[in-house]
Amino acid sequence: MKFAIITHVEHKKKAQDIFAYEPYVREMNLWLKYVDQVQVVAPFSSEKPTSIDIAYVHGKIAQKTILQFDITTISNALKSIFLIPIISFKIFKTMLWADHIHLRCPGNVGLLGCFIQILFPNKPKTVKYAGNWDPNSKQPFSYRLQKKILSSTFLTKNCKVLVYGKWENQSKNIIPFFTATYSKNDIKEIPKKDFSEKTHFIFVGALSVGKQPITSVKIVHALKSKGYDVQLDMYGEGLEREVLEDYIRGNDLENEVFLHGNVIKEEVKKAFQKSHFLVFISKSEGWPKVVAEAMFWSCLPITTSISCVPYMIANGKRGALVKADKQQIINEIEIYLNNEKRYQNQVSNAKDWSQEFTLEKFESEIKKLLKN
Repeated sequence: MKFAIITHVEHKKKAQDIFAYEPYVREMNLWLKYVDQVQVVAPFSSEKPTSIDIAYVHGKIAQKTILQFDITTISNALKSIFLIPIISFKIFKTMLWADHIHLRCPGNVGLLGCFIQILFPNKPKTVKYAGNWDPNSKQPFSYRLQKKILSSTFLTKNCKVLVYGKWENQSKNIIPFFTATYSKNDIKEIPKKDFSEKTHFIFVGALSVGKQPITSVKIVHALKSKGYDVQLDMYGEGLEREVLEDYIRGNDLENEVFLHGNVIKEEVKKAFQKSHFLVFISKSEGWPKVVAEAMFWSCLPITTSISCVPYMIANGKRGALVKADKQQIINEIEIYLNNEKRYQNQVSNAKDWSQEFTLEKFESEIKKLLKN
């Protein structure tokens, strides 16, 4: 099978290997186990791979380099007028070559792919929609347009669109799906976490405005002020790091809040295993992998009601759904701290649910998609 990947994810090269963001490549390598040849249409950077990049594993993979583009400014829009026909032609040629077309959405490249795939109604296709599929969420026009095209069985034929969560009134194209991080071999008994000593919190994700990491810090600050023995470990990098550092210094939190930066997956796994709570007050998500990962390791999520999160935590039976309101979040945490039985019940429910979604199950579902 000749397999085409159309994606906006930035790629890098080192020697003969092609690298990209580790969670994305780790998933794609599962798809590539069952195909003979691969062509990747994606932006390629001249930068060297970093610690958060890994390589594709396949003997016959070819890069089809395209340039990044956007229309956020007038100059970029004018530049895009010249770039879009070139990019579209490369996508068309690759789709023409392929036996199976795989689109990654949402994104600018995915949007072009959505239009071009219409010309190939008889070719089998899969689309991984990694964003928020919630029909009622406020989203950019380009995202809504991609969802409209992909949902249409008239425009998008012979296609399975993999979305996070279960939503009502969807076309037959739309398939509820999931993602996975851990193998069934990773499952092990975690020592029971109680509140007799320090209460550990964790944040994992980009230190960006959209992920609102400062909220997690302010929560721990407020709990410390109320006399609780607390610690917050933060994993990730981003533009908000300086803001966090200033807040930590300005409020004497050097012994409570630790910024670890980008680290290997094994280190994050160990942190989940010792943490009581994930505080994740993000503004936008697709399938928030970090929520499922925390649940896997008996770390209870305190998170906003975005995308498929209510489905993941069973509307509050496997964690707490909160608004981005500091006092509400503190109140929820204190309810758990004062009712350990409730905490332990929800931790157990969360762990049992998350451990159903292993890499083995994920790979089995991918194999079915490629066969059908």
